[in-house]
Amino acid sequence: MNLTMSCTHIADLGPEPVADAVSECAECLAEGSRGWVHLRKCLTCGHIACCDSSPARHASQHFQVTGHPIMRSYEPGEQWRWCYVDSRIV
Repeated sequence: MNLTMSCTHIADLGPEPVADAVSECAECLAEGSRGWVHLRKCLTCGHIACCDSSPARHASQHFQVTGHPIMRSYEPGEQWRWCYVDSRIV
C-alpha cells in the first residue's frame, strides 16, 4: 500500500450515488451464496458488492470490469474509502 502518494481520483467524484442494493451482494445471491463478509459501495455508480475478505471479491471484480476507482465501506458506522488505482485509503 502506497501511503505517500496522493489520490487524484477523489477530486473526480460527483455527489455520492444512490446504492443499488440495501444490504446484500447481488452477485453472490445470483451465484446462490450469502457468504460475503462485508459490503462495499462504488462511489461512481452506487453498486454494492462484497469485499476482498469475501470468497468472491465482487467489489474488486466490479473495479476490474468498470474501472470505477473508488469505493467506500458499506458497513454501518464506517465511512472510509479505498482507491483501487492508487491502492490507498482516501
